[in-house]
Amino acid sequence: MTIQFPARPFPIRLAGLLMIPACLVASTGAALADAPVPNKGDTAWMLVATALVLMMSVPGLALFYGGLVRTKNMLSVLTQVMAIVCTVAILWVAYGYSLAFTNGGALNDVVGGFSKAFLAGVDASSTAATFSNGVVIPEYVYMAFQMTFACITPALIVGAFAERMRFSALMVFVVLWVTLIYFPMAHMVWYWAGPDALGDAAKAVAAATDPAAKAAAQTTLDAVSADAGMLFKWGALDFAGGTVVHINAGIAGLVGCLMLGKRIGYGRDLLAPHALTMTMIGAALLWIGWFGFNAGSNLEANGTTALAFVNTFVAAAAAALSWLFVEWAMKGKPSLLGMVSGAVAGLVAITPTSGFAGPMGSIVLGLVAGAACFFFCSTVKNTFGYDDTLDVFGVHGVGGIIGAIATGILVAPALGGTGLVDYLAKPGEAVAGHYDMAAQVLIQLEAVCLTILWSGIGSAILFKLVDLALGLRVPQEQEREGLDIAEHGERAYNY
Repeated sequence: MTIQFPARPFPIRLAGLLMIPACLVASTGAALADAPVPNKGDTAWMLVATALVLMMSVPGLALFYGGLVRTKNMLSVLTQVMAIVCTVAILWVAYGYSLAFTNGGALNDVVGGFSKAFLAGVDASSTAATFSNGVVIPEYVYMAFQMTFACITPALIVGAFAERMRFSALMVFVVLWVTLIYFPMAHMVWYWAGPDALGDAAKAVAAATDPAAKAAAQTTLDAVSADAGMLFKWGALDFAGGTVVHINAGIAGLVGCLMLGKRIGYGRDLLAPHALTMTMIGAALLWIGWFGFNAGSNLEANGTTALAFVNTFVAAAAAALSWLFVEWAMKGKPSLLGMVSGAVAGLVAITPTSGFAGPMGSIVLGLVAGAACFFFCSTVKNTFGYDDTLDVFGVHGVGGIIGAIATGILVAPALGGTGLVDYLAKPGEAVAGHYDMAAQVLIQLEAVCLTILWSGIGSAILFKLVDLALGLRVPQEQEREGLDIAEHGERAYNY
C-alpha cells in the first residue's frame, strides 16, 4: 500500500551534547535515544500560532461580523461569537479532541473514540506527531491549536442568519453541530497514525527475513496505514481547513439562512452595515490571525511554515485587489467593504493549499477567488434571492470549494508547488512521491462533494430538530426591536 502526503522539508537536527551522570545512562539512555523530544522553537511557534487563531474569533470575527449588522444587533453578534467559542472550548477538552484525533475502532473512517475523553492520558510529557519523522510537539499544544479551529468554525456560521435567530436555539444547534458534523469531519480529514508510525512499520517489513515474520510485519503496516480518517486515506489534501472549516461552515450557513428565511424588509428596506470601521478592524485581525491558522498548520517552524506564511500574505492581497477592481468596474466605485471581503475570500481560498502551492500560484488563486466570490455574493445571491446576511456561503463556502479543488493543481511541482511524498518509499525519511494532477483533482472533488453532503444534510436535520424543539427564529416584534434588547437586555451603544 502506498500512501502519499504533501512534501515537507526535513532539516537535519544535531543532537546536543548532554552531561548526564553515569548512573542514569543505563536506565534512561534507550529512552533518550528512542523518544523524540519537542523542539523549543517549534513549541514556542505553535503556542503563538494558537493564540493568533484564537484572536481570529475574539475579537477578529466578532468585530468583522458585528460591524456588518445593524446597530440594534451589534451586541447580539458579539455575544453569539463569544458564547460559541467558550462552549466549544469546553466540549473540545471534554470529548471533541478524542472524537477527532483518536482511533474510533469500527467507525474509525468517520469518527474517533473516547479514549482521550476529558484529556485522559494527555499530560505535560505526552507528545503529538508533526509531518516530519522524529519531530514532535507537546500534545497540550497540539490539542489547544486544534481547539481554536473547532471554536471558530461554528462561529463562522452565525453570519449567514444574523439578526433573526434565537440565542437559545443557536447554542443548542452549535453543541449538536460540532459534535455530529465538525468533530467527525476533522477526524476524516486530519487523523492519521503519523510519519514515524508508518516509517517504523515499513522498516520492520523490510528488515524481516523469514516469511512468518514478514507476514506479521506486513499486517502491522497495513493496520498502521489504515489507522486514518476516510478522506485522509483517499489522499485528499487540506493543509489548514478548506473542507473541515470553510466548506463545512459555508454549507451549514447556506442551509441555515434558507431554513430560517429572509430578514424582515430584506430586498425592500435598507439593511446596511452600521460600522464599517469595526469591520475593517475585524478583517485586519483576521488576516493577522490567519498567519497562525495557515502557517501554524505545519506544526513546526521550518521552510514550509514560511511558505504557508508567504502564501497567506499574497493570496489575501491578490483577492482584495481582484474584488476591488471587479466591483469598481461593475458598480462604478471601489468600496472598502468589497476590498476587505475580497481579502477574507483570498484567505479562505488559500487555506487548504497554503503549504502546498508556490507564491505565484497563490496569487493566481487569490485573483480567481476574489472575482468568483464577488460574483456569488452579488449576482448569484440576488438572482436566487436567499438572505445570507453576511455572505458566509458566498465567501467561505465558495472560496473554500475553489481553494480545495485548486489544491490538486497548485501542489504540482511544475507550477511551483511542493509535490507529494511517500512516507513508505524510504522508511524513516520522506522522499518525493508520484504526482498525477488529474487523479489529485478528482480526489479533491470527491472530498468537496462529501463535505457538502455531510454538512448540508446533517445541518438541515439539526436545524429542523432544533426548530421543532425550541423554534429557530425570534418573533417578528423582537426582530424589529433588535436582538440586543430582545434577547440580551442590553445595547451595544448607549448615547
